[in-house]
Amino acid sequence: MMRVRVGDFKLGKEEKEAIMSVLDSGRLSEGPNVRKFELEWAKFVGTKYSVLTSSGTAALMLGLTALQHTHKIKKNSTVITTPLTYIATSNAILMTGYNPAYVDVDMETFNITPDNIKTFLESHPNPSDCSMILPVHLMGYACDMDKINKIAKEYGLLTFEDSAQAHGTEFSNGKKTGSMSLLSDFSFYIAHNIQAGELGAINTDDPEIYKVIRKLKSNGRFCDCPVCTRAKGFCPNNNLGGDDFDLDPRFLHDMVGYNFKTMEFQAALGLTQLKKADFILKKRQENVKYLNENLQDFSDIVQLPKFSNKVSYLAYPLVIKDKNKITRKKLRTILEKKGIENRPLFGSIPTQQPAYSSFKEEYQGKLPNADYLGQNGLYVGCHQYLEQDDIDYMIKVFKEIFKGI
Repeated sequence: MMRVRVGDFKLGKEEKEAIMSVLDSGRLSEGPNVRKFELEWAKFVGTKYSVLTSSGTAALMLGLTALQHTHKIKKNSTVITTPLTYIATSNAILMTGYNPAYVDVDMETFNITPDNIKTFLESHPNPSDCSMILPVHLMGYACDMDKINKIAKEYGLLTFEDSAQAHGTEFSNGKKTGSMSLLSDFSFYIAHNIQAGELGAINTDDPEIYKVIRKLKSNGRFCDCPVCTRAKGFCPNNNLGGDDFDLDPRFLHDMVGYNFKTMEFQAALGLTQLKKADFILKKRQENVKYLNENLQDFSDIVQLPKFSNKVSYLAYPLVIKDKNKITRKKLRTILEKKGIENRPLFGSIPTQQPAYSSFKEEYQGKLPNADYLGQNGLYVGCHQYLEQDDIDYMIKVFKEIFKGI
């Protein structure tokens, strides 16, 4: 039986050479590959700066913590965000001392909408409690950042894009996701479009945020240099405390921070994938388009993904339209038995995630789209490693299932 995976990663000659070069260098902790990836990723996204982190979740936590230093954002302030995404976004909001507030999503793009954000702010008894809007570009679909930024400006809020699932997606103005807010985060998890295993990044144009994040990711140490020059016999902070004191900036801490540094292996792998970014994005788009064309006859049973050549698709999402014809559980079970790996579409965080049960009463009935998608959405793979036989097999199985309804 065939096995069609949601995501995949193949170690070819280039990837193996990249790993061996790290081993041969003897430098496993952050070094030249990390710095090169930061420079290349900032260029790719279209921002001045990028800082690599140990994961996308770490990037979120660093960005949210940095704003407490650079923009004096108060803990316990409210962050407007999406109920429909991987749980890391909400976890990071709570773990860094903020309060998440959820607004409903669009049924086609799965993203929070400007209208829902506006309605929330207009009905909120004290909008000044809110500090920022944190939209998530889910499944590769971009939120309407022009309108979201306009609302943020009207209410004095910051915007922070979670672009973990949208590497390379373009807005209508040609800019990429992650470049239209004060800061953004990315994840290079193994199932994402640009892959490196466990790796994340924060991107920004703000030099102060950039410096603070460099410090916070290294336990809040005094040093914020992109590349340490001590091995060359020079350090710009070498005379801390004057001639009578011996204070090493690597072991002097002026902030309380985290250990969210990464390693050379992930950066080296990421660089090999970044070279293939155009191919990866195009191949995923071609696969989505081909699947849509061949499953169009069943669009009354499942909602097919909206196609655009601007979207960098994380996967191929489907939404059950008529639960009386087939349930998500039944469809997922049949797909798995046929060797087609799949995943549910996350679940509505405040109403469907047990870890957030304390939010359930407050949001019951207020997020109809997110609740429906969380119960009836799923996705299968569309990644660049799928062969034509894989995609044709998926189509064959879907047709057999839907024709049998």
